[in-house]
Amino acid sequence: MVVGAALVEIHVHASQSLKQKRGVVRSIQQRLRNEFNISVSEVGGQGTWQRAVLGMTAAGSEALQVKKVLERAIRFVENIHTAEVLNSDLELMDLPHEGSATDSDWDACNDDRNDDNPVDED
Repeated sequence: MVVGAALVEIHVHASQSLKQKRGVVRSIQQRLRNEFNISVSEVGGQGTWQRAVLGMTAAGSEALQVKKVLERAIRFVENIHTAEVLNSDLELMDLPHEGSATDSDWDACNDDRNDDNPVDED
């Protein structure tokens, strides 16, 4: 399994309050979720009027697929023009995965359980 994480630092020029900035940030977050099916959160700049850092994550079976989704998401933020992208960064992490558990794997786990404390069966 491949997990990708991206950070996008944005500047909301028109914002004159935290409330205005939050409205813009929430709009961007929702549009990213709807368009790319990724997780998005404001991870920095919460106390400032015009600056925010968005964290985005995606997971998949192929690194190229995950990287492309996050790169497209970053370009999307750049192209919607509600905020200026100051900086962005993207990282991929490959997590080893042997395969999915089968019913026989679960049965083997249940056979190994400790029967010293049987469950009451009514």
